[in-house]
Amino acid sequence: MATLGGVRESEGSQNSVEIEDLARFAVDEHNKKENALLEFARVVKAKEQVVAGTLHHLTVEVIDAGKKKLYEAKVWVKPWLHFKELQEFNQVGDSDSVTITAADLGVKRVDQEPGWRTVPSHDPVVKDAADHAVQTIQQRSNSLAPYELLDILHAKADVIEDTAKFDMLLKVKRGTKEEKYKVEVHKTLEGTFHLNQMQQEQAESASE
Repeated sequence: MATLGGVRESEGSQNSVEIEDLARFAVDEHNKKENALLEFARVVKAKEQVVAGTLHHLTVEVIDAGKKKLYEAKVWVKPWLHFKELQEFNQVGDSDSVTITAADLGVKRVDQEPGWRTVPSHDPVVKDAADHAVQTIQQRSNSLAPYELLDILHAKADVIEDTAKFDMLLKVKRGTKEEKYKVEVHKTLEGTFHLNQMQQEQAESASE
């Protein structure tokens, strides 16, 4: 295999036909190998990595015995050889019942009424938004102590035109102190995150 390149966002949307086909292939292959009955639901997130071909990193929501679960799959594709192989397929958690679609999180509205909707804090897109917020807080701070994301206490999302907005309450650690920040992060159609609002809620000493 060629030297691994960096992982990047897939050029196609996670809702593209190509990405969805790869996700369905991953679920089908897993079902065959494990004699399982997982049912494909949607692609939550898609990244890719240049190898000898392309290694697709997919976060897939499936239905297992009526319950939604999240899996991370890696599918290796070499188009010129018509080669496609499932490398990994691992569960990463349960998927809460969400009222905002994967398409919305990917900045594409699908006939939904406007307004904030609660989204699961473990959703990969929500985590990316929270990580961006913490990185920006670190950059804007004069503190030498690094900021560490401890928890996403709650998260809501809304989509207006070509921007997805995430309203979150984050619990972070800076040195020996734990702090809470209320943030609003915007995600553009190109997949770029911007910290739009930031307000520190309170600070607690870890020794208390």
